[in-house]
Amino acid sequence: MKILHITNHVEKIGNGIVNVAVDLACLQSQDGHDVAVASAGGGFEILLAQHNVKHFHLNQCRQPLNLIKAAWRFKEIIQQFQPDIVHAHMMTGVVLAGVLRKAYNYHLVSTVHNEFQRSAVLMGLADRVIAVSQAVYNSMVRRGIPENKLCVVANGTLGSPRHPSIQDYQPLPLHSPAITTVAGMYTRKGIAELITAFTKIAPNFPAAHLYLVGDGPDRSIFEAIVNNIPCGKLRQRIHFEGFQPEPQRYMLASDIFVLASYCESFGLVLTEAREAGCAIVASDVDGIPETLDHRQAGILVPPKDSQTLANVLTQLLGDPVQLHYWQNRAKQNLERFKAARVHEETMNVYRELVKNYSTRSVMNTQEVLLIKTPTAPMR
Repeated sequence: MKILHITNHVEKIGNGIVNVAVDLACLQSQDGHDVAVASAGGGFEILLAQHNVKHFHLNQCRQPLNLIKAAWRFKEIIQQFQPDIVHAHMMTGVVLAGVLRKAYNYHLVSTVHNEFQRSAVLMGLADRVIAVSQAVYNSMVRRGIPENKLCVVANGTLGSPRHPSIQDYQPLPLHSPAITTVAGMYTRKGIAELITAFTKIAPNFPAAHLYLVGDGPDRSIFEAIVNNIPCGKLRQRIHFEGFQPEPQRYMLASDIFVLASYCESFGLVLTEAREAGCAIVASDVDGIPETLDHRQAGILVPPKDSQTLANVLTQLLGDPVQLHYWQNRAKQNLERFKAARVHEETMNVYRELVKNYSTRSVMNTQEVLLIKTPTAPMR
């Protein structure tokens, strides 16, 4: 099958959408399919090339003149690659692919990663719409996407071709007990509430430190909150670590992992924190309960509630038995978060659209056998 993925870029900046698309492209190529990615480029181009995935440069910047150029460039890519499936992971890509779909006879698949964006409804232009969690599925139904277009392929990146196995990472020498989050520095990630919760518990746990791993446009806001803390020694226990290409090293050295988001379609980072064996505290919103096996693998708290978050952190830090219990629970039932499972379920979606795929595969195999099998000599 010929598969073309569209993303805005393939930069190594911790973008979950890009990570999932790159995983799919690599695993599909590894499985014998002809795969390409169209994007503005980035650090993952090397990995894609190593997995025999073609990369076409496509700048989807949303400026009127550039969009016209992008449409023309996308047409060139389609004519050259001639895909059976175009899989769009972001809104601009699904619009570009939707315009040319009938003219070039390919099937269009979209994946809804950030359904909280108003423009996410545009993903419904595709023939099939993949929701990364049941919560996203339900939200898209409420927004008018027909159920016969929708299906759930739950996110998962464990065993990704992008990085080594968890056993190959060396934990960092963090202060203990360590409380960590790995998230973009956005207000909606609940960073301010996490900082506030930490300041509430810090006097009772003088050895505890907070590690904020990630970068983003609101970082200066959070740094200002910390700088305004009157106690200098407390300020020194809150660490802004910036973007880290190997956040697993932080997770392996952490006692508690927190994701305090206001909204979260799935929360891929939680599966990585689970694999690392952190006790997990996260917001009870959107797809997060699914990621934590509906409270079986982590503790859920209301969003925007620093006091409840502080209470839970106090319970975990004050009770080693409870802390160990949740660390152990996090590591259970992880098989379903494997990237290989996401790949297989996504291929099943493609096969439903490319009805004659199985027949074509058999015919191609027979043709190869005929070519390779020598003709018996005449007697």
